[in-house]
Amino acid sequence: MKVTFPHMGSMYICLKALLQYLDIDVVVPPMPSKRTLTLGTQHSPEFACLPLKINMGNFIEAYEQGADTIIMAGGVGPCRFGYYAQVQREILHDLGYNMQMIILEPPQKHISELIVKIRQITGERSWLDIIRAIRFAWYKARAVDEVERIIHRVRPRELEPGRADEVFKKALGWIDGAENKKQLDDAVKKAKCSLVRIPVDNSRNPVRIGIVGEIYVMLEPFANLEIERHLGRLGVEVERSIYLSEWINDHLFMGLLRIKGSKAAREYAPPYVNHFVGGHGQETIGSTVLFARERYDGVIQVQPFTCMPEIVAESILPTVSRDYGIPTFCLIVDEHSGDAGVLTRLEAFVDLLQRKKETVAEGAEKKGVLQCADI
Repeated sequence: MKVTFPHMGSMYICLKALLQYLDIDVVVPPMPSKRTLTLGTQHSPEFACLPLKINMGNFIEAYEQGADTIIMAGGVGPCRFGYYAQVQREILHDLGYNMQMIILEPPQKHISELIVKIRQITGERSWLDIIRAIRFAWYKARAVDEVERIIHRVRPRELEPGRADEVFKKALGWIDGAENKKQLDDAVKKAKCSLVRIPVDNSRNPVRIGIVGEIYVMLEPFANLEIERHLGRLGVEVERSIYLSEWINDHLFMGLLRIKGSKAAREYAPPYVNHFVGGHGQETIGSTVLFARERYDGVIQVQPFTCMPEIVAESILPTVSRDYGIPTFCLIVDEHSGDAGVLTRLEAFVDLLQRKKETVAEGAEKKGVLQCADI
């Protein structure tokens, strides 16, 4: 059995570590590219979400490398993600690709079924080994997120644009190559030391933007056209509403670990959204409220074209923006999206935020001068 899975940001590092720990033969698909998207689009329904099309491309490219088994997540609720695996399985069958699809449904709804599927993958390995493998994969997710948060602070302040991205690429390789907890800790330490050496201008006061939206597009740079890198080059400090380790905690560990996650965001969604609308629609609204309370300069919502939960959230965002005085911008992506058009729109939004920030600062300065004069 040669197992593969779809890409979603740095998730491949965690899944690869988990499966290799259990001595399972892993085929990591090539990183998403134009070829991946072309293959996926060619064989997917026209109005399917962009993530489904990229996933299809991942599976086809993995099949070309010898994969015969796919691990795919399932889902519940209004979001079409719950149908992805079934649709993809039928498409692969019609194409003549003999691939087994193992669907891991959410433990909150299908715990007994999930246990059976885990056994199907791991064979006779003990539950203790499985738990240790999951723990090691979790450590890797936390390591990537820790380095990524530092990258977000360094990018808008670095004096040589691109240095942070070079270090991050190397750091992913170091974390991916770590075979135990000690090597992993050393990799993170090495990454931090490399980031500290990057010349920065700490006197800069960058615009701060929160990224919210559909989880796949948020985490996968190819899907969001590397929005975080573009914003960093424009002098923006970025913060995502959720990171990979938080998503794993919410959906695999059922929120048992005491770390920030989507549950906190959902608590701030009412009265705008009082119930689950599928996907991360409720979290998008709650996270926007949180970013406004933390005095971020703006919020960008990213979503794939035709994503119903995010369409619901998008229709509500103008009200949140008005109530909290925080500018919002919606970026919708599909297979026709291009870097140039997206970058132009980002530049315009960032320019507006910078002007607003400067105006507010000037107003505060004048007010301070007047108060001193009155004294």
